[in-house]
Amino acid sequence: MKNHQNDIILYDRLLVWMTLSLCVTGLIMVTSTSIPVGENLYQDPFFFVKREIFYFILMFLLSCFFLRIPVDIWKKYSNIILILSILLLIFVLLIGKSVHGSYRWINIGILNIQPSEICKISAFLYISNYLSRKIKEVNSNYWGFLKPVVIITIQSILLLAEPDLGTVIVLFLTTLSILFLSGVKIKQFCTIISLVLIIIIFLILIEPYRINRMLTFLNPWKDPFGNGYQLTQSLIALGRGHFFGQGLGNSIQKLNYLPEAHSDFIFSIIGEELGYIGCFLTLLTIFVIAFRCMYIGQKSLEKKQIFSGFLACSIGLWFSFQTLINIGAVTGILPTKGLTLPLISYGGSSLIINLMAICILIRIDFEFRLYEHQALPKEKS
Repeated sequence: MKNHQNDIILYDRLLVWMTLSLCVTGLIMVTSTSIPVGENLYQDPFFFVKREIFYFILMFLLSCFFLRIPVDIWKKYSNIILILSILLLIFVLLIGKSVHGSYRWINIGILNIQPSEICKISAFLYISNYLSRKIKEVNSNYWGFLKPVVIITIQSILLLAEPDLGTVIVLFLTTLSILFLSGVKIKQFCTIISLVLIIIIFLILIEPYRINRMLTFLNPWKDPFGNGYQLTQSLIALGRGHFFGQGLGNSIQKLNYLPEAHSDFIFSIIGEELGYIGCFLTLLTIFVIAFRCMYIGQKSLEKKQIFSGFLACSIGLWFSFQTLINIGAVTGILPTKGLTLPLISYGGSSLIINLMAICILIRIDFEFRLYEHQALPKEKS
């Protein structure tokens, strides 16, 4: 009989191609949206494009390293990575670079490190490791359930000091979703959900600028040249796009009308230049990536690879929630939160950490396929 073992593909081709297509889309849109702001701020229309290309080259080189790291190594050192991320969150408050009143970046020459991005992957590595060891304890008592929540709370306090409420929301949504998937009792889950909602409402009420964001989000046209300026300009951009868009490069809102058009509000320009079709295809690609994450996680959990399964699911939920919050802010469904659109928005730390997560996911899938391949009985010729 013919031996088909050499025909087995040991990586998820759909995941790889969807990621590459999203990265290419992001690079094209960053090029289109950043030329006016680059010329205005740095007298170099390609300033942001050059940096984005540098980040892609850097991540390509790093991916050759990340793809070779066994999943067990990530599990073994997850606690150390978590501690390092917490230390970075402390350092950014002491020596961080302030942008728009937020201390979120540590400058190390050619790179600006954003600890909040590292915080996401470190939190999900820790939680996946914790569940792989203590899943019975999590399902049986409150303390086992609360331990990971306490760790996320410590990170959140440091994040709120920057301040960065958007990342805190992504962390809590993803963490609670993973704990729910692990099989916690519904009573425990509802108690924590209620507590988190109360805390979020309290955090909004104690800061005047957050209250203004809430009021602006409810009716941005009441103050279109003040607090509602960014959202109204975003809605104008989306409205101009119609079904097929104005054409690549033909956006008017990116000409210094819409703030952060190349980063947090890049989806608005996608809508203006590529229309409904461009928005739909972009969101469909992100959905496919998130779906593959959950599928890989489900397969791993079925084979009792608990750490790999929960980590893959965490990455899928993280991308989904961050996309939901970004799109919600851009379209006026949610208040603005300052979160990037995964793999598309400009931002070195965000791009590198997102692609690092994809590399870990590909490695999880590779090890699963390799295990399945080795477990198959060899055909006799």
